[in-house]
Amino acid sequence: MTAPKGTILVTGANGGLGTAIVKTIVTRPDLAAYNGVYTVRDVATATSLQSTLKTAKSHPHDILSLDLSKQSSVREAAAAINAKVSNREIPRIRALILNAGYREPPGQTRIEDGLDITFTSNYLGHWLLVLLLLQSMDRELGRVVIVGGWVHDPLDEANKSSGAYKGEEWKKMFADASSGAVDSVATATWSPSPDDPSKDRIGVSGIRRYGAAKLCSIMMIFELQRRLDSDPELSGISVLGVDPGMMPTHITTMGLGWLIRTILSVVMQVSNWLSPNGMMRLPHKSAGDVLAAALETNPPLSERPKGLYFNGSEPKEVGIEAKDAEKRAAVWKASLKYTALKKEETCLADWA
Repeated sequence: MTAPKGTILVTGANGGLGTAIVKTIVTRPDLAAYNGVYTVRDVATATSLQSTLKTAKSHPHDILSLDLSKQSSVREAAAAINAKVSNREIPRIRALILNAGYREPPGQTRIEDGLDITFTSNYLGHWLLVLLLLQSMDRELGRVVIVGGWVHDPLDEANKSSGAYKGEEWKKMFADASSGAVDSVATATWSPSPDDPSKDRIGVSGIRRYGAAKLCSIMMIFELQRRLDSDPELSGISVLGVDPGMMPTHITTMGLGWLIRTILSVVMQVSNWLSPNGMMRLPHKSAGDVLAAALETNPPLSERPKGLYFNGSEPKEVGIEAKDAEKRAAVWKASLKYTALKKEETCLADWA
């Protein structure tokens, strides 16, 4: 049997988009030739992923438990992966796809040190995972792909449908580049859910918190890329992002009745056909876009597509706050504080 040509690691591999990514991998021989590492919150309940992998004719893979809201779980999973690479049980990571996403239903949960679960599950856990796994990346052609979304930008016209950013007070997520502004997002005091759920039936407070976490993730594209580029050992690694659009997945349809979900699914199928990079898309289309960003080299990509962001398969500008270098630096500094990352845990030279 030919040795795998690299490892593709996908977080949130049991979700709607995650399962579609894995299905694309196992059904394409060129992708199935890679080793797969698929993380899920609970291996025992990852039935969608397991069913998809059963269809694979030949695709070496591992399934690992990873709860991104718990730093101990992130460190445990990273240690296991690093050990496998170090021992040459699996090849180096060619593509690290940060796909896992979580949006709370109406209500709010805080976890370690008072941090908001949406912030930790979507951004902070991924940030820590990347910093820990850099030692196992392919240092010549490795890519980190961040699954973003228009919800990161309050000024994006696509957000009008939810009404989450209606009102001037919601046009900016970080008031400034101070540590206090970052703390307000990380602890969700910026957009808290009301004590009475009836006052926020569709969960717009949670949508805003989800958007803020996505903003932090998209900030990482540029802040991490800047630090990698100055590192003589890691400058070959690329960081880029993809907006997968609105898909009929749990994050989009939670709280909707079966009839609305059915109608929405039909509308998305028609929309995906009429406008492949439009607002509404199907998971298999977005899965292809994510994997293209992870592995392809044809324009508008290249061998090292650094610091790029795509709406589906088309280049797209990120929101104003994601471009703010001072705010990006503030989020990075706060992430160091929240995770208590130590120098010996990462091989990134400019880690602090």
